[in-house]
Amino acid sequence: MKQLLLNVWLARGAAAYLLWPVAQLHGLLVRWRQTLYRRGILTSERFGVPIIVVGNVIAGGAGKTPLAIALVKHLHAQRMQVGVVSRGYGRSAHHNLEVRPDTPVTQSGDEPALIYRATGAPVFVAKRRTEAVRDLLAAYPATAVVVCDDGLQHYALQRDIEIAVFDDRGVGNGWLLPAGLLREPWPERLDQGIDLVLHTGKNPAFEGFSSTRRLAEFALGPDGIQVRLADLRGQPITALAGIANPGAFFDMLRACGLTLDKTVALPDHHIFKHEDLGDGVEQTLLCTEKDAVKLFALPGISARKVLAVPLEFSPEPAFFYALDALLAPLLSPLPSKHGHQIT
Repeated sequence: MKQLLLNVWLARGAAAYLLWPVAQLHGLLVRWRQTLYRRGILTSERFGVPIIVVGNVIAGGAGKTPLAIALVKHLHAQRMQVGVVSRGYGRSAHHNLEVRPDTPVTQSGDEPALIYRATGAPVFVAKRRTEAVRDLLAAYPATAVVVCDDGLQHYALQRDIEIAVFDDRGVGNGWLLPAGLLREPWPERLDQGIDLVLHTGKNPAFEGFSSTRRLAEFALGPDGIQVRLADLRGQPITALAGIANPGAFFDMLRACGLTLDKTVALPDHHIFKHEDLGDGVEQTLLCTEKDAVKLFALPGISARKVLAVPLEFSPEPAFFYALDALLAPLLSPLPSKHGHQIT
């Protein structure tokens, strides 16, 4: 086994070195694109409200959407009218749209649907986030703050606050895609507009604020009925997840004392079909909230014992203090020069 692991490690290392020239070219293209925006050759658009962009500089999910939801709830608690924009990755529709209760998740994308259901805030989806912001403000002119779910690299949209989210992977090997995990050079990008860094994992790789992620003590059925996880202990359970890191969900379920008879790991943004659920009609099946927005829409799903386990995501209080300090001058009637697109 040790030899096998060594061989896999060596193979991955060799592949990274082979891809290194491509990663270098990627870095040049990223810097060139940033320069074009910085010099105004490529234009960006500013709107009349503060815009908070939540995103990654690494590939894959690190907790952007849970943070976006937490931000909206935090701002709602301060009686602010908040709107959300997203690209809606993986959706089938190509037109701009507002997410509504009856919007098929295949048209809105799973993450915008989840944000809408979790917060009740207006959520607009478009391929270009500038168009989503324009549509949002036209429909809800009293919007005080816009939260952009993902979009650190969407420089056409000028922003006032940038938040970079990292998990336990940190910056990986420090190389750009495809040889590493980075979409942009780091820490170089830290000095070009990033205001806040939030770590969602247990072992932050460098300085920044921290957050906790844990599962709720209950699961929800399609009808909204709650089932305590403690009542599921000792029962055979199938767990499935179509997220960036399915293993993390499975590990959290086991940490709750549940016995996972079977785990089904699917690609992020997976479009579920009945065959994904297997043949165990009587067996309890647990999924994430993100998966549930698609699974619960399947015809006849009420005949299956499918339950979604909510994620409780809690940034440390100091993070919100820092956010409020950045946001306060932007909400003041006095002009502020804090906003930036990329510097």
